[in-house]
Amino acid sequence: MIEARNLTKTFRDRKRGEIHAADDISFRVLPGQIYGLLGANGAGKTTTMRLLATLLRPTRGTAVVAGFDVCAAPEKVRANIGFLAASTALYGRLTARETIAYFGQLNGLKDAEIKARTQRLADELDMGEFLDRRCEKFSTGMKQKTSIARTLIHDPAAMVFDEPTVGLDVMAARTIVRFVRDCRARGKTVIYSTHVMSEVEKLCDVIGIIHGGRLLAEGSLADLRTRYREQDMEEIFVRAVGGEPAAASPGGRS
Repeated sequence: MIEARNLTKTFRDRKRGEIHAADDISFRVLPGQIYGLLGANGAGKTTTMRLLATLLRPTRGTAVVAGFDVCAAPEKVRANIGFLAASTALYGRLTARETIAYFGQLNGLKDAEIKARTQRLADELDMGEFLDRRCEKFSTGMKQKTSIARTLIHDPAAMVFDEPTVGLDVMAARTIVRFVRDCRARGKTVIYSTHVMSEVEKLCDVIGIIHGGRLLAEGSLADLRTRYREQDMEEIFVRAVGGEPAAASPGGRS
């Protein structure tokens, strides 16, 4: 399980003063559930995910991942979470297999376990054609699949995906969406951030919308459609962040 409890992160800027990148955010994601965390660039979603992954320390509040507090036991949290950042950086001279093995060793896995898990991830992510090629000449899709595999080689209970399909072609994106769905089927706890609203509609059990560092709306797709009287997720998002007024009801009230 992942639970954010009044999670707050404040930065100070010389020109703009105090910036609340994450402001009193609370939500919970259960095992076997995909939580869609949505927000425009600069809304605070990436800061929130970095707080959950212990890459940043909260100014106030805390979070619990797989039973461990991000402030009191960050090492335990990192052992139980896989965080795929939006930016992909791979060492070009290593092959995909070597890259995955390296991260397996960092997580204390034995060679036999690394070999078995690498093969399973390669099969699930359709990496067979490039598993033993150097990363330096990979396409964006190959890099992203390798990054996902290295992130999840230790088989964490909780997973955080920050825009995993950005820049990918249709087939590569479909493979990753299918993989995330399979993670849910295996009982993993998943946070999924994306700007692709069709992926939100296909994947997410619960959706949270962040704007200005605050969680403005939360619920299932059905809940949000009822609340905002819109069927399209993009329209729901725009109305939730105040981009357009809510649609009028049949009685003339908004």
